[in-house]
Amino acid sequence: MKKHRAFLKWAGGKYPLLDDIRRHLPPGDCLVEPFVGAGSVFLNTDYPRYILADINNDLINLYDIVKTRTAEFIRDARVLFTPEANDSLFYYAHRSEFNASNDPYRRALLFLYLNRHCYNGLCRYNLSGEFNVPFGRYSKPYFPEEELNWFAEQAQKATFVCESYDVTLNKAQVGSVVYCDPPYAPLSATANFTAYHTNSFSLREQQHLAELATKLAQENRIPVLISNHDTVLTREWYQQAVLHVVKARRTISRSINGRNQVDELLALYR
Repeated sequence: MKKHRAFLKWAGGKYPLLDDIRRHLPPGDCLVEPFVGAGSVFLNTDYPRYILADINNDLINLYDIVKTRTAEFIRDARVLFTPEANDSLFYYAHRSEFNASNDPYRRALLFLYLNRHCYNGLCRYNLSGEFNVPFGRYSKPYFPEEELNWFAEQAQKATFVCESYDVTLNKAQVGSVVYCDPPYAPLSATANFTAYHTNSFSLREQQHLAELATKLAQENRIPVLISNHDTVLTREWYQQAVLHVVKARRTISRSINGRNQVDELLALYR
């Protein structure tokens, strides 16, 4: 099966782990993703239906617009991918416009522009809910037209919802399969833990996710696959699951000199 890339850049995206994830995802009538992010798993599987959730309203708004107004969106987004638009003054002016705008369609266009032109494709907001990632200084940001078209085609089978992971999991129906890609657990108890969207995804929530997965599998017979770092903590949280170790595909570090390879864990509840 050809692999399709997401049209968004996304920290912690699962494109490099697709083969391993697909190998361990059970069949079902519907794939439920409470942390859809850039959607690499959704884009590279073939379930009859999808329920794709995230707490980031800008992300879900963008996905609904790409699904329903594809040609119009591509036409209007393309004008933001010119040499003139790849400029720090242009970027910060449009970041300010994005933060001030209440128009869903304009916010969707600007969200794609910001994602492709900002530093490392990060998605980060301040406590006031304003997007605050600095300009990325790329030589020529890529306009993902092919990826947008594939997303729109695949999205005809999908329902997008903006809600918390626990709400999504508690609504999962028998016959569904759940794939969870939560924000990565810290590598140590003292590690800086990056906030997900405007909310911090705490250790307690990581543990709660594992508890919900256990309940879904044992009481509702709904299989759940969770991906995360392979650490002492994640192995403790996921002790009710069958664990599969995926050899490190990326490096994690605060400094270039201290980069360590970190294995990934796939925890399957069924």
